[in-house]
Amino acid sequence: MSYPADAKYTKEHEWIKINGNLATVGITDYAQNSLGDIVFVELPKPGTTITAGKSFGTVESVKAVSDLYAPVSGTVTEVNSDLGSAPEKVNQDANNTWMIKLTLSNAGEANGLLSAADYEKFIAEEQA
Repeated sequence: MSYPADAKYTKEHEWIKINGNLATVGITDYAQNSLGDIVFVELPKPGTTITAGKSFGTVESVKAVSDLYAPVSGTVTEVNSDLGSAPEKVNQDANNTWMIKLTLSNAGEANGLLSAADYEKFIAEEQA
């Protein structure tokens, strides 16, 4: 599996794409594959402030319920409402199915995230 180089990654398996002070967040293909069939996604409402490293929602699969962790801090500006009726979109194309969009409160937080190559190395070590 390849991971888009224009995104940064967390060790909790979220991806983030940053454009100026705006960011788009989703979960990685590795995460969706580990979870199995996703049946429900719980996301915050627009206007919610999220904090880096803290849970901002959940993903429920036939196997388990997993927390979603914020890669950076900011204010949610939009949620992917399509996931309310079609959570399986995450399974179909996790690398391009976003969950939330936000305005960053501290762009410097992204400096601590993993590059695509570092994330792939992390996954390889986790699977070993």
